[in-house]
Amino acid sequence: MDDTKPAIREPARHVSTNRRGAVVAALMLAMALAALDATIVSTAVPQIVGDLGGFSVFSWLFSGYLLAVTVTLPLYGKLSDTFGRKPVLIAGSVLFLLGSLLCAVAWNMGALIAFRIVQGLGGGALQGTVQTLAADLYPLEERPKIQAKLSTVWAVAAVAGPGIGGVLAAYADWRWIFLVNLPIGAAALWLIARYLHEPVRDACSTRARVDWAGALAVFACGGVLLTALVQGGVAWAWLSWPSLTLFGTGLALVAAVVLIERRAAEPIIPGWVWRRRTIAAVNLALGALGLLMVAPTVFLPTYAQSVLGLTPVAAGFVLSVWTLSWPVSAALSQHVYRRIGFRNTAMLGIGMAALILFAFPFLPYPGAAWQPTLLMLLLGAALGLFQLPLIVGVQSTVGWAERGTTTASVLFCRQTGQTVGAAVFGAVANGVLAARLGGASDLDSVTRALDAGTAPETTRAAIADAVHTVYVGAGCAAALAFVALLVLAPRRFPVLEER
Repeated sequence: MDDTKPAIREPARHVSTNRRGAVVAALMLAMALAALDATIVSTAVPQIVGDLGGFSVFSWLFSGYLLAVTVTLPLYGKLSDTFGRKPVLIAGSVLFLLGSLLCAVAWNMGALIAFRIVQGLGGGALQGTVQTLAADLYPLEERPKIQAKLSTVWAVAAVAGPGIGGVLAAYADWRWIFLVNLPIGAAALWLIARYLHEPVRDACSTRARVDWAGALAVFACGGVLLTALVQGGVAWAWLSWPSLTLFGTGLALVAAVVLIERRAAEPIIPGWVWRRRTIAAVNLALGALGLLMVAPTVFLPTYAQSVLGLTPVAAGFVLSVWTLSWPVSAALSQHVYRRIGFRNTAMLGIGMAALILFAFPFLPYPGAAWQPTLLMLLLGAALGLFQLPLIVGVQSTVGWAERGTTTASVLFCRQTGQTVGAAVFGAVANGVLAARLGGASDLDSVTRALDAGTAPETTRAAIADAVHTVYVGAGCAAALAFVALLVLAPRRFPVLEER
C-alpha cells in the first residue's frame, strides 16, 4: 500500500471547478509575474545604475524584494485560510502591480529600492496563494498537471527573463521592465475576478481574529535576521557591531514570536506545522533545497565565465539547462510516487542530486562546457523528482482550512534556505579564495580582475577550488534533506480522502 491511497477523509472541495481552464490561465499569469521578476531585472542593472546612480546599494534591488516576499509568506498563508484565496490573491496582485508602477517612475535608487519592497509585499501573496489554489482546484491524481505547468512558467522565465530584460534596457528603457507587468497582471486580475468562485464563508470564519501582533513580530524577526544574513560579509564584517546587533535583535525577536504565537488564538505560524511529522520533514527538506540551489544559481555562472572562459550568454545557457529537465521530471514523477510513495520518490530524487553535486568537484580543470552542462541537466531531473512529490504530498495531508498555512510554511522554509545559503556559501567561497591566494581576496574582486585581464592563471584555479567547495557544501545540504525525510517523514503520508 502506498501513501497516495486515502487514510483520512477530507471535506468536500471549496473551490468551484467550473471554468477551471480560465482560472489556471490566471494562476500561470500571476506566477509569471513573480517568476519573471526574479530574472528580468538583473540584466538591466548597468542601465539602472547609470540613470539613477547608487551603485553601492543596488544589491538591495534584489535583497529588499526577497526579504519582503519571504517574511510575508506566513501572513498570506494564514489570511488565505481565514478569508479565502481569492481576496488574498487579488490584494497581492494589486499591491505587486502598484509596486511595479512605482518602480517605473522611481527618481533615485532609494525610491526604486523602496518600491521594490512594495512589489515584494505583493509577491509573497502571488507565490503562496497560487500554489495553494493549484491544490484546491485539482484532486490528488491531477495535481502533477498543474504543478508541472507552474514549473514550466518558472523554466520559461529563467530562460527568457534575462533576454527580455536586456532587450528592453538596450532598445527601449529600463523602466519598461516594470511596466510590462501591468498588462500581464491586469489580465490575471480580470480572469481571477470573473472566473474564480469560492463559496461564501460562514460568519465564524469571516469574523475570525487576525493575529496582527504575531504578523508584525514575524515580519520584524524575519526582516532583521534576513538582513543580517544578506548584508553580513558584504556591507560589513560578520563579527562587526552591525552584524552582532542585528543577530542579537533577531534572536530576541524570535523569543517574542514564540511567546506571542503560543498565546494567540489564531497564530500566524501555528505550532502544528512543526508538530506534525510530515509537514516538519517537508519544511526541513525544502529548506535544504533552497540552500543547495544557491550553488548552481549563484556560483555556476562565475565558474563558467572565469574558469571555462565562456561568454555571459553561453554561461547562462549552462545554467538554464536544468530548467528544461526540472519540469519534465516533475511531470513524470507521478508515475513514480504512485508506485513507491511520496517520501521514497523524494528520497530517490535528492539522493541522485547529492551524488551529482558531489561529482562536480571531480570535473577536470579547466574542462569543457558540456561537462557542467550535463551535470546541470541531470540535477534538474533529480530535483524535479524531489520537490513536486513533497509539495503535492504535504498539501494532500491537510484540509482546505489548513492548506494555505501549510503551503506558506514550506515556501517560507525554501526561501529562507536560499538566503542562508547565499550568506554561508559566499563566506565559504571567499574563505577558500583567501586561503589559496592570500590576503583578503573575495570572489567579486577576483572575478573583476579576471575580466580585466590582470589576474594570473592561478586565480582561475583558485576560483575553481572555491566553487568546487561550494558544491561539496550543496551536496551536504542534499544529504541533510535525505536524512530529514528518512528520519522524520512517515513512510506513507497521511493523505486525506477527497470526495
